[in-house]
Amino acid sequence: MRAGIDSSAVSKTLLTGSTGFLGAHLARRLAERGDDLRLTYREGSDTRSIDELDVERVRCDVLDRRAVRRALKGVGRVFHAAGMTSMRPADARRLFEVNVGGARTVLGECLRADVGRVIFTSHAAALGPAERGKTADETQLFTAAHLGIPYVNAVHEAEAEAVRMAAKGLPVVFVNPSMALGPGDIHVTSTRLVRSFLLGRVPAYADGALNVVDVRDVAAGHLLADERGAVGERYILGGRNFTFDRLFADLGRISGVEPPIKVPRQMAAAAATFLRIGPGRTTLSSQEVLAASQFWTYRSTKAKRELGWKARPHEETLEATVTWYLENEHERIVRARHSQELHYRLAGTAISAAEGAVGAAGRLFRGLGGR
Repeated sequence: MRAGIDSSAVSKTLLTGSTGFLGAHLARRLAERGDDLRLTYREGSDTRSIDELDVERVRCDVLDRRAVRRALKGVGRVFHAAGMTSMRPADARRLFEVNVGGARTVLGECLRADVGRVIFTSHAAALGPAERGKTADETQLFTAAHLGIPYVNAVHEAEAEAVRMAAKGLPVVFVNPSMALGPGDIHVTSTRLVRSFLLGRVPAYADGALNVVDVRDVAAGHLLADERGAVGERYILGGRNFTFDRLFADLGRISGVEPPIKVPRQMAAAAATFLRIGPGRTTLSSQEVLAASQFWTYRSTKAKRELGWKARPHEETLEATVTWYLENEHERIVRARHSQELHYRLAGTAISAAEGAVGAAGRLFRGLGGR
């Protein structure tokens, strides 16, 4: 019997979000553990990442209460990993619908069905960024709403929904992975930054930092949270804290792609606006640049101490991510390398223009203030 779990309550295990990057890795780990597994997937989803698994699968949109209720029949344990990952402002409404609405529906039905244990996949971003040059842990108070980043606010509110359900008696354990990298991101969600780097679509960046963890270690951490985690507790699953200087240098060394240009943080958003030019150019919005200029740096001391969890060396994670993209998009990446020199020259010109615009705006502001 697993620690803290009544064996009489354990029957089927339900995993939501099984076709996602993390979900597919988690599905494989649960199948290897021997769980009587039921996977949910939405109508029309790309199921390539789970097709090899000989487990039960049911169509279920996490926003459809009746479908969720049917999926929970005979289930004693739930891993709720369904969610949407996007830093695009245009996706704000959908982010809240899927992440917050999905959590409300699934966990509400889990409470109704008297599920014995729920492992809730949140994100380290639900804690907000750390102070510059520092790291955050599970005790940090959320003060990031003013940044106006829809994904961050959505995952924070989704976690708040789970906390409300826990207060009503639902036995929830929270896991908060940082930015997951590794092989197999067929939907290009969590590893989008690496793909954009390889395709030369990150011509500039500002001073910032983030925590990177291997998706395979995150999946393993979910199982440890199930087996050893305390109800009501959250566990950050994070690996190496990178400055963008170091991350892009390491990605460049592994891939042979030239690292992008660094710009001053105070003009990064303006530079992003100037860089949104022409087909194949950067797809970064000013909001994404704002997010990237924060310190999304965390420490996983609690997960290591209480769960016995650990992350593999970061070099292995970066190499696995780059190798997977080189194998799956080799020709496209090669073509991007050939055009990268011109792309970066254009980026340099655009950044100079942005610097001029920011400088002119500053002079105008000072002039108006002196009247």
